[in-house]
Amino acid sequence: MAIRKVARMGNPVLRTKARELTPGEIQSPEVQRLIDDMVETLREYDGVGLAAPQVHEPLRISVVEFSASNPRYDIGAGQGLTVYVNPRVTVLDPTEEGLWEGCLSVPGLKGWVMRPRKIRVESLDRHAKPVTITAEGFLATVLQHEFDHLDGVLYVDRIKDKAKFAFAEELAKFRLAAEDL
Repeated sequence: MAIRKVARMGNPVLRTKARELTPGEIQSPEVQRLIDDMVETLREYDGVGLAAPQVHEPLRISVVEFSASNPRYDIGAGQGLTVYVNPRVTVLDPTEEGLWEGCLSVPGLKGWVMRPRKIRVESLDRHAKPVTITAEGFLATVLQHEFDHLDGVLYVDRIKDKAKFAFAEELAKFRLAAEDL
């Protein structure tokens, strides 16, 4: 396993639509090593999710893991390590909820993004087995954020009010909440 360099906004790999993998490719030693590297990178950078394009691999793979005690978010419950390959999202409740989102590829900045509150995800796991989950709230936001990366979309593209895009340090310093802006 290895910690990989995270691509930052401006790198063309982040704007490339990632390609799907076949079950055989998913089970290959190369892709399994990539998944292990992504997990190690996610943990090293203290992220909650990471998509393969962020580590310079335009493949439809995302990993998600976070603790309920994450000090950056009031999330209620954690999410054990989960690998999503070739995910497909269906919106179950289009009611939008907002969250200050950050990204390892856009370090030091946060933006207020509105997303559907409840989704269903159908994907393959790291062993190419089908998995279907329903997610709402924080997890739904994280998954939509990570899966956007697979289509070359960054959270900054989804910020509707540019006044709600700021340095994370300044937001923390002035304890700004979404309704304050």
